[in-house]
Amino acid sequence: MSVPNCMRCLTRPSAVATAALRPFTVPVSVSLTAAGRVAAFSTTPAQQATPQKGSKTPAGRMDARIKRMANGHVRVGKRLHVGGKKGGTRPKAPLPGERKAYRKRIQLSNSNALPVKDLAELDGEHMLSEKNVAKVLSLPTAVIDQLRTVEAFKPTQTWGLFRDPSLLIRPETVDLMNRMQDSVANKQTLRLVIDGDKLTGKSILLLQALTQAFLKDWIVINIPEAQELTAACTEYAPIPGTEPVQYMQQVYILKLIQAIRKANEKVLSRLTTAYAHPELPQHIPVSSPILALANAAKEPDSAWTVFSALWKELSSNIRGRPPILFALDGLHHIMKISKYRNAAFDLIHSHDLALIKLFTDYLSGQASLPNGGAIIAATSRNNCPVSASLELALEQRLATQNGEEPPAKKPYFKGYDSRVEGAMKSAQVLRIKGVSKLETRSLMEYWAASGLLRTTVDEVAVSEKWMLGGNGVLGEMERASLLTMRL
Repeated sequence: MSVPNCMRCLTRPSAVATAALRPFTVPVSVSLTAAGRVAAFSTTPAQQATPQKGSKTPAGRMDARIKRMANGHVRVGKRLHVGGKKGGTRPKAPLPGERKAYRKRIQLSNSNALPVKDLAELDGEHMLSEKNVAKVLSLPTAVIDQLRTVEAFKPTQTWGLFRDPSLLIRPETVDLMNRMQDSVANKQTLRLVIDGDKLTGKSILLLQALTQAFLKDWIVINIPEAQELTAACTEYAPIPGTEPVQYMQQVYILKLIQAIRKANEKVLSRLTTAYAHPELPQHIPVSSPILALANAAKEPDSAWTVFSALWKELSSNIRGRPPILFALDGLHHIMKISKYRNAAFDLIHSHDLALIKLFTDYLSGQASLPNGGAIIAATSRNNCPVSASLELALEQRLATQNGEEPPAKKPYFKGYDSRVEGAMKSAQVLRIKGVSKLETRSLMEYWAASGLLRTTVDEVAVSEKWMLGGNGVLGEMERASLLTMRL
């Protein structure tokens, strides 16, 4: 006999059993309202039967779409918005050169820093005496303006942390200043390359040389970033009548002439011309102020002609001409092939650029300054291209100065550049390292007096910062003491 319900269905409650278990309810009277049949007793408020038309309801979105289709195609004038709020205003684009100006801005004072009491001001004799080693001296205001004009300050340096710019006198500083003084006394040309590890203060030592030249009323010409001359970021053109072909950089030369005129205005105003220069765009009579010759550079097209005439006047063997300091920072960038190309689309060597060739001719000894002066270059280890010839030349010059056997070339390496070797054959090398603990203590006392170092300056603190800074590396000490502090 078949079973009407399966075993699975027996576990479920049947309709008859459910009806039997359902409780008995008493019917409640209802009333008819305008909205329809609604229970007379309810805690839920009555809702409107017709839905509201808005942008967030399906009916509202449909109406908006119909209106857009009636006006025209849906995609006309529409943009794709990926993330963010729709309809937002776009930020104002920076003006040409605004990003570079912000990146290269220099802040030389901080009104929040404490003024250091009893801080002597630097003069032309302080950096010549060994008694001032390990002392911190402030820069004169007039020299600060001149150094800013020639772009001697770097954006990566910590000038903006202190009330006034100051310098630490090191043994290398006294050595360099005495060499510059001897070159003037003997009417010779000092050819020097400042080298060292990262963050050891090469650019600061070059700045001290520029400061001494300004204090001694020298003519100062400074190339702050040699990378700008070889990175193909400025205009260039071949110089007619040169063999091999040399190239001038008109815009950069015009900017350099303006810096020379502004920084050396006091010296140039009392010097007069000794030659006629018919090639200039305007007539400059003989015995005119050299400042008027510098003012003749108005357009980039005539910048190189004016610079050549200006250099001829300043480097001539005439009594009364002041010494010249020609400085360059970033030597590695001019000891290689540049990014520029000639008419045949071949890369141009950096020494075929006219301004660089002028510097390398005096650095190599092919030309000299008859009234004395210095040609000083500084290497940059933070951002430098590989130059095997320059590294070998630096090691050879150091070994020769120390009376040792200079290292030889690698016999199977073909990447050496003979032009770089010739440019370094007569140069001296000044290798700088970390500061001593005495200099570290003097520097930390200056930081503490400025309100930037909140610790007691004793032997323990000095040894700690000296070791954290890689045995006295100035940049590492600043990182460990100043750039990581919590104010």
